[in-house]
Amino acid sequence: MSPSRNSNSPIIYWIRNDLRLGDNAALVAAAASGRPVIPLFILDETEHGPRSPGGAARWWLHHSLSRLADDYHALGATLILRRGETLAVLASVARETGAERVVYQRSYDGFGCRIHKSIKAHLSPLGVKAAAHAGYLLFEPEQVSTLSDTPFKVFTPFWRRCMQQAQLSAPLAPPQRISPANGVKSDALAMWQLLPSRPDWSGGLVRAWTPGEQAGLGRLQEFIDEAILDYSQARDIPGVAGTSGLSAHLHFGEISARQIWHAVNLAMASADIPEAAGEAYLRQIGWREFCHHQLFHWPDLDTQPLRPDFTRFPWRIANGESGLAAWQRGQTGLPLVDAGMRQLWTSGWMHNRVRMLTASFLTKNLLLPWQLGEHWFWDTLVDANPANNAAGWQWVAGSGADAAPYFRIFNPVTQSKKFDAEGDYIRRWVPELSALPSRYIHAPWEAPDNVLAAAGVTIGENYPAPIVDLKTTRQRALDAYAAMKASGEINSA
Repeated sequence: MSPSRNSNSPIIYWIRNDLRLGDNAALVAAAASGRPVIPLFILDETEHGPRSPGGAARWWLHHSLSRLADDYHALGATLILRRGETLAVLASVARETGAERVVYQRSYDGFGCRIHKSIKAHLSPLGVKAAAHAGYLLFEPEQVSTLSDTPFKVFTPFWRRCMQQAQLSAPLAPPQRISPANGVKSDALAMWQLLPSRPDWSGGLVRAWTPGEQAGLGRLQEFIDEAILDYSQARDIPGVAGTSGLSAHLHFGEISARQIWHAVNLAMASADIPEAAGEAYLRQIGWREFCHHQLFHWPDLDTQPLRPDFTRFPWRIANGESGLAAWQRGQTGLPLVDAGMRQLWTSGWMHNRVRMLTASFLTKNLLLPWQLGEHWFWDTLVDANPANNAAGWQWVAGSGADAAPYFRIFNPVTQSKKFDAEGDYIRRWVPELSALPSRYIHAPWEAPDNVLAAAGVTIGENYPAPIVDLKTTRQRALDAYAAMKASGEINSA
């Protein structure tokens, strides 16, 4: 029999990608009620649930939930873990506990939008009210549109419109205490088997990352104190720590976009950092907003080209000879591409400029569908985000909003010489080339035999020859795009 309902019935706080206590409107509303709070995280891997996280993201989720459980314990509450179909679990916990209200943070993927539309109708027959709170973005998608009331497809006017919005309020302080709801059953985190077993490939992730809210806040402060001054220039150099490294913390909601916005603006206002540096970084937060607004308006962004004419693009079929496996393993024979793919596999992260380069190589030099790359990144990135990941891949492929022109094809050698001039990034991630002089490390196949021998490099043995000719495959891609344009199958706008 269900517990009797009364004025002191508990509130379910359904946790999604908001694994933090600070600046959390849904949690603050639950705690302020004075009622017992059930912080509930649901792992929904059912057919109708959200897209299941990849291996690297599951590793992060495990450690983030572990730290969040400790944080809730310090406030007097218990983090409840349940596995199953989301609406069924919410209904079950409500029946078990007599809860009459569910609060949660809004999200913008297809699953989140479906839940947002159906949760009230599903829970209302049980006498349970549901309320959504904003918090994952700075600006809600309904707030930002063109003068013709359509979604933006170009970033610069989108961000200009965002900047015309009302001033953002300060982040919310975390609750000092949460009234506990006792006796609620919870899964053990270990039961979910989010961590890799055998072989355990997570050593590089352990060395590179510390999940959790406090780690995210600390990384933000360190970035403001040390790296943001040089951000405008350093963010393009993969061999230096010139970016904030906050993408995974943002994706899991261990830190909010509003906390970042407030901290950077405060530093600019106090003249701790120049406006140019702060605004350059906040523009990247704006790109994150742009990607999520795209996903909200086009929920199939991760599988279908935003520009429908690209469904007819003549991609090559992925097979054993296609180069896909060599790309995934970082064995293409193009040092900067290989360095990026190995950084990804080892650390669960890749520098953004190198993400663009490796994506260009897959879609334009190998002429393989961008969905293959999006799927690989989804499985290997700790910050695998349904909006940023898909929008980024579509941008490079030319099929998305504000997309790179079809004729923009990144040259791995040119990019390497420009942004990794001394080869520091390559030496770290492709150690078999580390003894090569900087002059030859970007294109080792061009080095004289005696230079290769002195560096211990044998092309085709301990480092592969390039799997494609850059000039030939560039022209092949241009021809494919040009053919579509000439036939009227692709809109040049």
